[in-house]
Amino acid sequence: MKIAIGCDHGGFVLKESVANCLKKRGIEIVDCGTNSTDSVDYPVFGEKVARLVAKGECDKGIVMCGTGIGISIAANKVKGIRCALCHDEYTAKMTAMHNNSNILAMGGRVVTPEKAVQILETWLDTPFEGGRHINRINMFTEIENKE
Repeated sequence: MKIAIGCDHGGFVLKESVANCLKKRGIEIVDCGTNSTDSVDYPVFGEKVARLVAKGECDKGIVMCGTGIGISIAANKVKGIRCALCHDEYTAKMTAMHNNSNILAMGGRVVTPEKAVQILETWLDTPFEGGRHINRINMFTEIENKE
């Protein structure tokens, strides 16, 4: 598995914890930046990760900013992306099971690095249920194709 990760300055501390967790699991990482706590614009990094996932160059993505909100909005602007903002294991489990989300978003000012790892592991370890949820995912695609 190959996962793209990206963040702005508000998500940098989380990115380090996420990267360490992925490395321990033997997952290949594509680091899209940023690489410090210096102020940067989160849409740049959300788009970089999303494009890698949408093109199939990475299997999944993880994006982080201060709240996770802005960077998730940016990622979701890319066709084919289902980026889910999660603050706990329950939402991570549900988005993996029901939405087959391909990008996870988290907020560095909302969750601790330890909590971020728990959310990440839940998201990675929860399989997509398929079934009735496939129709709903197809509806996402129909919405995208109307634009």
